[in-house]
Amino acid sequence: MTPDSATDAQARDARITPAGSPAPTRARDHVLDSGMTHRQVLEALSGLLLAMFVAILSSTVVTTALPEIIGDLGGTQSSYTWVVTSTLLALTVSTPVWGKLADLHDRKLLVQTALTIYVAGSILAGLSQSTSWLIGCRVVQGLGVGGLTALVQVILSDLVSPRERGRYSGYLGAVFGLGTVAGPLLGGLVTDAFGWRWCFYVGVPFAAAAFVVLQRTLHLPRRRREAHIDVPGALLIASGVSSLLIWVSLAGQEYDWLSWQTALLVGLGVVLCATAVAVERRVREPLVPLRLFGDRTVVLAVVASIAVGIAMFGTTVFLSQYMQIARGKSPIESGLLTIPMVVGLFVASTIVGRLVTRTGRYKRFMLAGTLSLTVGLALMGTIDERTSLVEVGAFMLLVGAGVGMTMQNLVLVVQNTVRQQDIGAGSSLIAFFRSLGGAIGVSVLGALLAHHARDAIADGLAAQGVDPARLGASGAGHIPDVSALPEPVARVVEHGYGTGIAEMFLVAAPLGLIAFLALLLLREQPLGTKSGRELAAAGGAAA
Repeated sequence: MTPDSATDAQARDARITPAGSPAPTRARDHVLDSGMTHRQVLEALSGLLLAMFVAILSSTVVTTALPEIIGDLGGTQSSYTWVVTSTLLALTVSTPVWGKLADLHDRKLLVQTALTIYVAGSILAGLSQSTSWLIGCRVVQGLGVGGLTALVQVILSDLVSPRERGRYSGYLGAVFGLGTVAGPLLGGLVTDAFGWRWCFYVGVPFAAAAFVVLQRTLHLPRRRREAHIDVPGALLIASGVSSLLIWVSLAGQEYDWLSWQTALLVGLGVVLCATAVAVERRVREPLVPLRLFGDRTVVLAVVASIAVGIAMFGTTVFLSQYMQIARGKSPIESGLLTIPMVVGLFVASTIVGRLVTRTGRYKRFMLAGTLSLTVGLALMGTIDERTSLVEVGAFMLLVGAGVGMTMQNLVLVVQNTVRQQDIGAGSSLIAFFRSLGGAIGVSVLGALLAHHARDAIADGLAAQGVDPARLGASGAGHIPDVSALPEPVARVVEHGYGTGIAEMFLVAAPLGLIAFLALLLLREQPLGTKSGRELAAAGGAAA
């Protein structure tokens, strides 16, 4: 695993720039193991960081406006869930496709294509007149974001070695934090000033800027070989997962958990997923290379990714509902109140990234992260509509720090393990299962919230002698406009959502322990000191 020192010295002396020409030597520029200076890497990464910001913004800028969007379009709690789930599902299914394409084609062109798809989906989403149209447009956005999510990590592996990658993964984590902070604030400000439709348009200038910056600063060796994209596998996985998610989000509301609809959707989902596995075993270029599951490290990283994905996406998505419905805050106030979570993520990812680069160790930091995530989720499970916002902020800080210490490092662990020709597939594998976990988490926890809020509101109104039918659309599962309700009824609704969202966090807390156990069993391996370009060049020379 550890490369030979002479080879390392030759690689450092070569100092190949992204364009392939000798790099100017500057006394103040530290030369990395990959042969590039820190400044050269940052220049090459600038467009990628902007693209990552766009990917994060696509979710966070809409989050604070989502209660108002669904209310304006006459949607239900299921609609709220599916506006988020549809994007995650599209991201989940498309990520392995983008990862496979990254192993076959020009990676810069692929990133720019993903940005174009994202822009198209954003513009169409801003024109929505119904929740069905909005959900369809969010699917298009998800396809573009899937490309950005997969390709940024893959291209980073081209530029720097695993040992140095922790530092730059910290920068990605910092951008993730910035996007998570700026998104809700920007979304709240835009919604209050111009209306929710502009939440979808606001990311377009950033995407256009990322496109131009990538064209000017990112220069990678062109790669192309015969491509065999696993279309049947993608369709089967998408259909199977969608069937199960539809069942989870509608069961208990549109039909009973034990019903013929449940039997049909669950049976169909299981059959399609089993067929997908059979197809993946036989195709030449599988969407999800099953051979990677023969590696213990990859399997444990996947388990941890699923758990982190469910806990992260499945809980944070509903924070805006807690702030706006249970606490009566405006969209912009809701965004401001989530800052503690982002501060935890930003600080933890940046500091831990540097420590990983300095020490070459990653396991201890990831274990600490999963413990922080578990404790934070458990404490969030104790809140209600009257809990001090200072306490809520402290609990969110722990959740954010836990995510920051684990999320980027899970990708690093897999990239350090798999072969160079599988870097794209391996990186996208982690993103695939993290997004899949997120989609499952949003659907399951969203269904749990809908069920709890409906029953709690009905019981609370009945205790006051009020007929729940007088609540109007809210009684049918629609998200209520608390500001328009009489004071006693509003208090019942706030309590229903406050305790319901707390219950979601409590249910998600054990997932942090599952991630902890998976990482505890992980064998820490020395981080490599060669970048993807160097390994590819060495492989070509050997051939």
